[in-house]
Amino acid sequence: MLLKFSKLLFVIIIITSCEQDVAVEMPDLYEPTVFIFETPVGFPPPKFPADNPLTVEGISLGKKLFHDPILSGNNTMSCADCHFQNHAFSEPAKVSIGIDGIPGEFNASALINLAWNTAQFWDGRTITLEEQALDPVVSPIELHSISWKQVVEELSESKTYVNLFKSAFGTEDFDSTHVVKAIAQFERTLVSSNSKFDKVMRYEAAFTPSEIRGKEIFDTEKGDCFHCHAQPLFTNNQFMNNGLDTDEDMHPGRMNVSGDIYDKGKFKTPTLRNIELTAPYMHDGRFETLEEVIEHYDFGGHQSNTVDPLMKKIGIGLGLTDQDKIDLINFLKTLTDSSFVTNQNYSLN
Repeated sequence: MLLKFSKLLFVIIIITSCEQDVAVEMPDLYEPTVFIFETPVGFPPPKFPADNPLTVEGISLGKKLFHDPILSGNNTMSCADCHFQNHAFSEPAKVSIGIDGIPGEFNASALINLAWNTAQFWDGRTITLEEQALDPVVSPIELHSISWKQVVEELSESKTYVNLFKSAFGTEDFDSTHVVKAIAQFERTLVSSNSKFDKVMRYEAAFTPSEIRGKEIFDTEKGDCFHCHAQPLFTNNQFMNNGLDTDEDMHPGRMNVSGDIYDKGKFKTPTLRNIELTAPYMHDGRFETLEEVIEHYDFGGHQSNTVDPLMKKIGIGLGLTDQDKIDLINFLKTLTDSSFVTNQNYSLN
């Protein structure tokens, strides 16, 4: 009887030990570091997706992916090769050229204050930054990877990336969803809010007389800029036809997405922040200089069936003097944020 009891006790000890061993070998907890996003003074609060909160690890991974040509089909081009930081993450070419030498259709948009964007691309064909990041990687005229499966397989071959994805999302079995979430996190940190304009608004600087006159032109019907380029973001995030072309000549624009004929020729209103650095201008890069842009609006724009009602001076023009134009451009240059284009948090150190 004593022998049977001893054997039973031995079995219980063994089982208990095994249970304790299993508990000790539980995987490490996934504990990413929450990134504290500071909304600039005077800016509205941004809306972040609940399924992709900002984390230090996610942003770091996204920055690496943004600058890595591994996302392209031949490993020669990255997102950063069409969005240059010194040009406020735009490109100084009318349209971008993909890895196969094929020109794109639109000018590369500046990536500024994307946390407040409500749609992506000139025609708004995607809503979220996560959706947007899916497109260029497999686009035949951009990064032209064979498939997202191929991209993920290549990333999975890198121990560095495997560890980074595990730190950012708690998994080594990552897919395209994790890739675009990381890129979107990084892009939401691209905040420009320290231009001379911002410093004046914070009572840290003062406009020159010419800049004051330019702001008055901007903020009144004289220049009529403020309706579409509302402060502090200097965009209304809407799709508008600003009189670039007649009905016969205009690009379908937003109509290609919505299917609505009344959206023909409409494009997303770009932010004017860092506008001095983001030439050429308009969806097709048709204007090389700010002077050309001002001349277009001073002329009044072309009449068409979908031209925006805010283009009230078609056939008449604004009637700006040469000095008015100089003053307006001087004000626009106060939106240049030198700290944004030199911020090491946005570049590979």
